[in-house]
Amino acid sequence: MLTRCLTALALLAMPSVTWAEEVGEIGVDWSGNDIVIEAIADPEVKGVTCHIAYFERGVIDRLANGNWFEDPSNSSISCRQTGPIEIGDIDRDENGEDVFSASRSIIFKSIRVKRIFDEGNNTLIYVAHGREIVRGSAKVSMSTVPLYSAAAVN
Repeated sequence: MLTRCLTALALLAMPSVTWAEEVGEIGVDWSGNDIVIEAIADPEVKGVTCHIAYFERGVIDRLANGNWFEDPSNSSISCRQTGPIEIGDIDRDENGEDVFSASRSIIFKSIRVKRIFDEGNNTLIYVAHGREIVRGSAKVSMSTVPLYSAAAVN
């Protein structure tokens, strides 16, 4: 619950990033730890939806480990075409752009989803990764959406 409140606050502070809708929750143990699954519609590419799954620590786990304000930044992502694809004004350089970001601690850690357009292969690449202020994270998950219709790429 605390994590979801912090996530909502972080998202309110980032108006350029889209909202996620929780679509599932899987209890993984007796201490209240869960895997949360959220749907994220790409705000600049109509017809693409990503589903991201991440670990959320329960109250018992937080008490036992003494770390109230942080969840792991591990995540998994899967993106698919969910309707006719219409690409809006997206960043087309190799650095891509943020689609979604959610806090995994009060200020130091977040999960980000970036979109990169691989124009040569006519494919959208979505990368979910942990971001930490102090040090980088190797926790990465990737999904691609091929653009079969030449009309989709404007």
